[in-house]
Amino acid sequence: MTPKQIKLVQQSFAKIAPIADQAAAMFYDRLFEVAPQVKAMFPPDMTEQRRKLMATLAVVVNGLCDLESVLPAASALAVRHVTYGAKAEHYPVVGPALLWTLEQGMAEDWTGEVADAWAAAYGELCGFMIEQASGRPQAAE
Repeated sequence: MTPKQIKLVQQSFAKIAPIADQAAAMFYDRLFEVAPQVKAMFPPDMTEQRRKLMATLAVVVNGLCDLESVLPAASALAVRHVTYGAKAEHYPVVGPALLWTLEQGMAEDWTGEVADAWAAAYGELCGFMIEQASGRPQAAE
C-alpha cells in the first residue's frame, strides 16, 4: 500500500466510526446474503461479533502505517478463524461484503480512489491471514 492509500483508508474509516453498529450489521447482513453457508459459523446473537468486527477494523486501520505492529494479532485471528470453520475460499467473499458496506456507509465520499485503497488494504491483510491460517507464515509486503 502507498502512503496515500493508507491515508485514504484511515480518513474514510473515520467517517464510518460514528455509524459502527449500523455498519457492522450491514456487513453481516450482506455477508449472509451473498454467502449464506457461512452463517452457521456465527452465533445467533451477533451483538458481540459486530463489536469485535469494528474493534478489529479500527486496530488494523490505525496500524496501517506500521503494519508489522498488527500482524501478530492478524495471525492469531486467522488461526482462530480456522477453528470456526473458515477456509481460504471464504476470504474472497468477505472482501466484497466489506467494500459494499463501506460504500453504503460513505455514500458520496466513496470514490474510485477510496475503493482502490480499501481493496489494497484488504488484499494485503487477506493474503497474510490465508497464509497464516494455512500454516505457511510469511510477512506482509
